[in-house]
Amino acid sequence: MPNRLSLFTAQLARRLPARVQGYPWRLAYSTLEHGTSLKTLYRKSASLDSPVLLVIKDMDNQVRSVCCAGVGLKINIFVLLHPQVFKWSGENTYFINGDMTSLELGGGGGRFGLWLDADLYHGRSNSCSTFNNDILSKKEDFIIQDVEVWTFE
Repeated sequence: MPNRLSLFTAQLARRLPARVQGYPWRLAYSTLEHGTSLKTLYRKSASLDSPVLLVIKDMDNQVRSVCCAGVGLKINIFVLLHPQVFKWSGENTYFINGDMTSLELGGGGGRFGLWLDADLYHGRSNSCSTFNNDILSKKEDFIIQDVEVWTFE
């Protein structure tokens, strides 16, 4: 089980999709090891064929993570400050969108549940209809400290 950001409690592990519970975790990308580039994150994640867990820690030591659970791209957003899970609302299918300028998770009404810039330095969180989530950070805009992508083997 991961230990880099000390994020993964038994409470989080129980909230992961059943198909990945109990499987070994493997780090696929880390800003600490691979640098702060969305392009590198995409490259390191391109060949993954199992669900992934995207983990973001901001400069306020708040942690949020997103579990992308498979081919159907069912996504759950976790907020680890007080473990809370926002599941797909069924209102739209704006799960994930990304290009070389940004990565967006969830959407609706021009707002994203979670947005990351190309340098993985700035982030933003808004409530969105995809997950009917609360804002996932203390402030709408935040500075990113670390990003990790974990896969399950």
